[in-house]
Amino acid sequence: MSTALTELLLSVASESGCADADALRSALQAADKQPSSAITTILDSGLIDEFEFFPKLADKLGMRFQATSELDLSVRLHAIFPAKLALRHRLVPGATSSDQITLLTYDPFDLDAKQAVGQMVSKKVDWALCTRQQIMDSLRIGYGVGAANFDELLEGRQIETSDDALKQEVTVLEEDEEATVMSFVNQVFREALNERATDIHVEPLENDLRIRYRIDGALQQIAVPPNMRLLQASLISRLKIMANLDIAERRLPQDGRINLELEGQRIDVRVATIPSVNGESVSLRLLSRERYDFESLGLDEHTTEKVKELLAMPNGIVLVTGPTGSGKSTTLYTFLGYLNTEDTRIVTIEDPVENKLDGLVQIAVKPEINLTFAAGLRSILRGDPNVIMVGEMRDLETTDIAIRGALTGHLVFSTLHTNDAVSGITRLVDMGIEPFLIATSVRAFIAQRLVRTLCPNCKVPVEKEAYADAYLERIGFPSSQKSQAMRVVGCRDCRGSGYRGRMAIMEICTITPEMTELISARASVQSLRAQALEDGMTPLRQYGWMKVMDGLTTIEEIILVTAADQDRDSRAPAAFESREALKLSARN
Repeated sequence: MSTALTELLLSVASESGCADADALRSALQAADKQPSSAITTILDSGLIDEFEFFPKLADKLGMRFQATSELDLSVRLHAIFPAKLALRHRLVPGATSSDQITLLTYDPFDLDAKQAVGQMVSKKVDWALCTRQQIMDSLRIGYGVGAANFDELLEGRQIETSDDALKQEVTVLEEDEEATVMSFVNQVFREALNERATDIHVEPLENDLRIRYRIDGALQQIAVPPNMRLLQASLISRLKIMANLDIAERRLPQDGRINLELEGQRIDVRVATIPSVNGESVSLRLLSRERYDFESLGLDEHTTEKVKELLAMPNGIVLVTGPTGSGKSTTLYTFLGYLNTEDTRIVTIEDPVENKLDGLVQIAVKPEINLTFAAGLRSILRGDPNVIMVGEMRDLETTDIAIRGALTGHLVFSTLHTNDAVSGITRLVDMGIEPFLIATSVRAFIAQRLVRTLCPNCKVPVEKEAYADAYLERIGFPSSQKSQAMRVVGCRDCRGSGYRGRMAIMEICTITPEMTELISARASVQSLRAQALEDGMTPLRQYGWMKVMDGLTTIEEIILVTAADQDRDSRAPAAFESREALKLSARN
């Protein structure tokens, strides 16, 4: 690296507010012995703000600075510029005409890139500077994951679009195709981890192949190379091989598991294949081996202490209720992690075992060999456990055995599918459990939902006129606290959604002596709920409002995941209308 170039870059960095000029100089001098370029060294140092640095560098070099937000990325960039060249040299094509093309780069000193462009592009090239972050985001959106490899693989191959060609199932991979598909699968997993996705869905459409990530509970489609439908069978086969599934069986659903290590992180992937009219669909649940603690649940101090009091009980049942995807399993693992000590024997039976925790004896249900919840639970009770976790109370037999276990001195955790905490009581009665057994064995019902948390980098307070007082009164939010609410904006860190991460909101119905009498007397749900509120239960929506006033989530998010807490029957139409209005507002 020449002295003149070093001084130029240091001068621009200084004008951009470099945090430590001496450290940057040392990094540039050390870069002479490394393969990385000067620009890459500066960006990797973390000492400069690239959104300040690149406009000033463009002025010094007499170049034009252009943000990728000025480009139309809805147009597939493959048709404008070769993916192989763009991704290898980090170039984003901009405006084009019959004789000229604009190329955005973040490294104007990359001579290899300019030489490659000169050899492959016959048009006049207008070079412009852009930030590295914007270029990398644009390449992912405009070309899709693994585009460079797919372009090379499909180069010269005749693209057939007939129904027979698109629906052909070929599982024998050629050597170059197998390597490309492996690389593509790894890139999909890598990007999913970077985006904090919990699920990956590979879904064949009639004439295309769609890949979607579930991020913070919402599905988001990712860009993929064109003509991927041609490699659908190869991709599905590769995933099935990784999960030790039968690649020849395409008529029946299959379940498997993949163990991965990417970016230094060990990941368990639960794989489920579903046959469809367009081919096999594959769902991948990413189960990172994370540490479960109360802080990650996002509970306030009072709720955390209340839960810990329940966990300190020597026996009884604690049931976590809620719909699928409400975080019940994560909460149970948090409870077990808290109780997992050397003097406590914990045994679980699950379908399937979602996460493996050290120190626990975990059993997976296998109906094909008659290892059901009930059969496994009987064996567990003979194995001297202190704490038992049953994945789900599915039937009368399983529930009855769990209750007997609680009555004989065990602490039992499980889940139910109900909309709120009090409904858990009536659900057990409907299953055939005698009310007196519920009253004497169950310690608490915990209803749970997951709400998205606001992105801390872009959230702003709501405007005074954003919500009418009458509307806030109808949904139960204190209008006097309107000024404390925040709203979404959207930025690069949250992919424009305005949300980043999720947290739990809970309502806890403890079985007090008064509640025991009502349960034994087969009281109505309304009476049970009234007693729970009198005993100090904080309803889900009210708990959510506290999170709104803390600036952690939005009014809209709480409305979408909770039901009205009082006078439900009479208020149901109004609640439904407000939910639809919120959906319409979001679409607009």
